[in-house]
Amino acid sequence: MHYWLNELWRLAYLVVCFGILGTLLGYPGWGIALGLGIHLAFTLRHLKRLYRWLEAPVDQRPPDGEGVWGDLFDRLYRYQKGQQQLQNRLRSVLKRVQESAESMSEGVVMLDSRGCLDWWNSAAERLIGLDNRHDRGHHLTNYLRDPAFIRYFRRMDYSEPITIGAPTNEARTLSCQITRFGDDERLLIIRDVTRLQRLEQTRRDFVANVSHELRTPLTVLTGYVETWQDNDEALPGSFKRGLNRMQEQTVRMQHLVEDLLTLSRLETSERQHTERSIDMAALCEQIAEDGQELSAGSHEITCRLEETRRLFGDIEELRSALSNLIYNAVRYTPPGCHITIRYRGWGKEGAAVEVIDNGEGISPEHLPRLTERFYRVDKSRSVASGGTGLGLAIVKHVLLRHDAHLDIVSRPGEGACFRCIFPATRLETTPA
Repeated sequence: MHYWLNELWRLAYLVVCFGILGTLLGYPGWGIALGLGIHLAFTLRHLKRLYRWLEAPVDQRPPDGEGVWGDLFDRLYRYQKGQQQLQNRLRSVLKRVQESAESMSEGVVMLDSRGCLDWWNSAAERLIGLDNRHDRGHHLTNYLRDPAFIRYFRRMDYSEPITIGAPTNEARTLSCQITRFGDDERLLIIRDVTRLQRLEQTRRDFVANVSHELRTPLTVLTGYVETWQDNDEALPGSFKRGLNRMQEQTVRMQHLVEDLLTLSRLETSERQHTERSIDMAALCEQIAEDGQELSAGSHEITCRLEETRRLFGDIEELRSALSNLIYNAVRYTPPGCHITIRYRGWGKEGAAVEVIDNGEGISPEHLPRLTERFYRVDKSRSVASGGTGLGLAIVKHVLLRHDAHLDIVSRPGEGACFRCIFPATRLETTPA
C-alpha cells in the first residue's frame, strides 16, 4: 500500500513544483501540464520495460523499477516462477501417469465428449489395432464395430462391462468397460479375457456333458426302482423303506440334472430371434394355478393383474423362470402363508412380475448371493424341500436373455419380494 502512497506523493510533488514554477513565470497552467507530462513519461517508460520483459524468454529476470513499478515487477516475477514450478509438477505427474498406463497389460483409451480418440496406451494399440500416427480424433466405433458394443456405447449405461471379439484377432475375447469423467469425457478399459472365456466354456461343456451322460443311468435306475415298488409284496419288508429312499433320491437327482441342462442351455445357446408376443396376464394366472397345485392347499395364492400389455420373448423360458419363483415361494414359506404373483407397470413404461410372500424373510447378507449356483440360505431346509439350488440361477439367466433383471427385496420376519423387471423395449406400445 505504501508504494501507491509514494507514487501519489511523487505525482503531487511534480504538479505542485511545476505549478509554482509556472506561476512565477506567469504560466501556471503550463507548469501543471509539464508536471503531469513528466509523470506520464515516467509511467510510459516503465510500461515499455514491462512489455519487453513479457515478450522476452521466461527465464529472464524482470527490469529494474522504482516505487510501485518495482513492486509490480517483483510480484509478476514471483507469480511467473510459481506458475513455472506448477507446470513442471503437472508435467511430471502427467509423465508418471502416462508411464504407468504404458506399463499396464490392459488397454486404456481416453475419449473426448464426442466419443473420439484422444489418447491411448500401447496395450490398446495391440488389442484393438489403433495407430498413433493417424487414428487420433476418429470416433471409437470406427474401430470397435461390433453391434453389441455400439449399442452399449450409445445406451450410456456403463455399470457393467461388455464382452466382444477382438477386431484384430477373432480368436481373442475382450472385456470392455467405459467410465465417464470430467466434461462428459470417457475412459475405456480393455482386458484380454480369452483365457477366462475358454475356462468358462470348458466348465459349461463339462457340466452339460456330465449332466447329459447322467440322464441315461438315472432313467434306468428309476425304472428298476419303480418296477420293484410295483411288486413290493414279493420283497422282504426291510427292503421297502430302502426302495422308497432310493426313489426319492433318484427323483431328486433327475430334477438336478434337468436344471443343470436347462442352465447349460441358457448359458451356451444364442438368443432366439423368433420371439413372439406373450400374454403375460394369462401366463401369470397359469403360474399361480401351478403354485396352488404344488401347495395342495397349504398356502393362499392369489394373482393380481394391474398391467395388460403383452411382452415379447420366449414363453417357455419365461414360464420356467416364473415357475421357479413360485415353487421357491411354496417350498420355503411355512404353511398358511399368503403368496401373491403380481403383474404391474414399472419405471419408465416398463413392467414387472412380482412374487411376494409373507414368510420368514431373508437376512440381508444372503441377498447378493441368492442367484449363485447351489447357494443355500438354509442347507438343511433346502434339502428337505427337494430344491436343487439352481432355480434362481435359471431365473437370472432367463431374464438376462430378455434384457431384464431380478430385484430381491426382503427382511427377516417381513417376507420377500422377487421382482422381474422388464424394459419398455420388451413391451407392446399399446395395451392389449
